[in-house]
Parts: sequence; C-alpha cells; structure tokens
Amino acid sequence: MKMFASLPKFFCLMALSLTVGCVSNAQALTFALPPPGENVVGHMQWVQARPGDNFSTIGRRYDVGYFQLEEANPGVNPDNVPAGTIIVVPSLFVLPPVPRKGIVISLAELRMYYFPPDGHTVITYPVGIGRQGWSSPLGITKVISKTVNPVWTVPESIKKDRAKDGVFLPNSVQPGPENPLGGYAMRLAIQQQTYLIHGTNDFTGVGRRSSSGCIRMLPEDVEALFPKVAVGTQVNIIDTAYKAGWAKDKLYLEIHVPLQEQRPDGLSDLAEMKKVVQAAIISYTGTVYWEKAKRIAAQQNGVPQVIGTRTIDAPVAG
Repeated sequence: MKMFASLPKFFCLMALSLTVGCVSNAQALTFALPPPGENVVGHMQWVQARPGDNFSTIGRRYDVGYFQLEEANPGVNPDNVPAGTIIVVPSLFVLPPVPRKGIVISLAELRMYYFPPDGHTVITYPVGIGRQGWSSPLGITKVISKTVNPVWTVPESIKKDRAKDGVFLPNSVQPGPENPLGGYAMRLAIQQQTYLIHGTNDFTGVGRRSSSGCIRMLPEDVEALFPKVAVGTQVNIIDTAYKAGWAKDKLYLEIHVPLQEQRPDGLSDLAEMKKVVQAAIISYTGTVYWEKAKRIAAQQNGVPQVIGTRTIDAPVAG
C-alpha cells in the first residue's frame, strides 16, 4: 500500500550538489546514465559574473541556455549582469520522460538530450527553437541528411516575413560568417517544410525562442554533435515543462515556464504538477512534500528541487 503524506510546512533548503557521473567540458555536459528507476543527472553550480557578462555569455561558458538562466535568476538583468553577481547555473536535470534513444529535444526547456548508441551516457546542449508564430514541430522523426558548410536556401515564407520589417533577404546565402546555419546542418524527415538542426552565426539566439522553427545550437556544440549522429538517428521533439524523477531515495520536481500555444491539454499548473508527481510515485512507498511542490509549480524556475523521499528497494508489487 502506498503511504504518501502531505507535509504542509517543509522549509528545508534543497541539496543542490547532486552529481551523477558528471564530466563537463567546454563543448557539452556529459553524464553517465543513472541506474534503472532513477532519472536525475548533473549538479547545480553557483558562479560569479565577469565584467561585461550577460546571460548569453554566461550560458555559452557553462553550456546552459539564456532562458534557463533567466528562469533560475529572477531579478537579475539578463543583458547586463554586474561583475561579481552570483549566478545560479542550472546544470542539474531530470531526464525527459521518453525513451532514451537518439536525440530528444525538449522545447519548454530549450534543451537537447543526445543518447549515444552505447547506452551508457547522455549529452545535453542548450538550443534555440521556433519563436511564437513559427513554432518548432512536435513528434518523432529522424535525421535524413547531414551537410558541412551548408548553403541556406531562404524559404519564401521567411523572405516575406522579414520584408514586412524592411529586411530583404537573398534567395540563398553561401557558407561563411553571414550564414545563419553556421558550419553544420542535419535535416529532419518532416514533409511540410524543411526543418534543420544546425549551428548559428549568432550565439545569442541559443537558449531562446529565436528561429523560424529550426533547432539552433552553439557552434562548438553542433561541431561536437555532428560526427556522433548517423543518418537515420531518431529525433523526438517534445513539449514537457513538468518533470519529476528519482535520484536514489530523493524525488525531484523540475518545472519550466510552459510554451502557452503548445500546452497539451490546458491543465492548470497545479494539475500538471500533480499529474507528473503521481506518475513518478506510483510504484514506491514514501513521502511527498506537496506544499513545497505547489511552491515550485508557482515559481516555474526550471531548477530541480527535492519534494519527497522513498523507501529504497521497496517498489510496490503490481
């Protein structure tokens, strides 16, 4: 029998030093996959801003997105961060609730997760996605081609849209510093129009809703990912702002600001939160701190926080 209690006065600060096999480098955040029944990786960081910093420069330094930093650091001017300011770098993640296969792009997080075929690691990158009115598509697709130094053939829809603002684009842009696709592009098998995972000539658009539907990556990130991804690799594009998962005996809740036009069923924030938490606890005995979970649902700061505990090695039968 499941015994989950509500503790309305839970004021303990969450432990944000969790590390699950983390190896960090300048190009990506790479983590060992947790054992079955667990799905939290990474660790939180607190860093000092450098002179001239903004959330784009800090994000590039630590491979997290602009909007991730904005969620986690309310009250900080994202475009002019005073030197010495302590910044929360949210590099702790609840893995998306989908099969760990190929590329998973979580739109609400503005983040990509790549699961190499060896099945031992996950590599995660910030991405830019479609701006409102030009949303990135949802669903399972695959990589059908890969191009180094791509030529950007400008779609008519984009030329017409930019012309409204007095910007008249050419029919195509050759490889080079003016090409918004950067140095690498991977085409997805989506019929309606061309969607790419590609680099960029403007890194400030990564971690934001900045594209016309394609998935933008930092130049160093796409350069690192490109040789790892084979043609035919599955790509699963999801919109999951609410995630709950386990790390040993602790239950974590991670909530981002939803993309309003793509909310799956119009549930309230509390209803969405309860839905994912109940799915996570269904097979375990333990305790959920529901009042804290409600506060996290209200904050929507994208930072995984502990909201419960379980009895280790005691799954509920049936």
